[in-house]
Amino acid sequence: MDNFRLVFDTVIELNGTDNVFWIFYVMNLILAIIAYELGFAKKLPIGQKIVVYILLLIGVFLLTIFSTVMRMPTVESLLVINAVLAIYRIRLHFQRKHKKTT
Repeated sequence: MDNFRLVFDTVIELNGTDNVFWIFYVMNLILAIIAYELGFAKKLPIGQKIVVYILLLIGVFLLTIFSTVMRMPTVESLLVINAVLAIYRIRLHFQRKHKKTT
């Protein structure tokens, strides 16, 4: 199980344990926002979008607890999720482009 904590081990090695929670909070938040925008975002009014992002801030706080205290590979999982969603979006873009030209 230790092999899956590459990001955690690297952050600890480079920064120590002083601000590790906040470093992981920011990383998890950025990756969660990217995943939301790639896979689930719809056109929403500004008020609803603010509510969604506030809930995302709260959810990422809980996710960061799993990442730092329980040492689960959440950052690595979010990286894989973002890669899969990016590949899906790229394929969808090319498929629509091809469909439009034929």
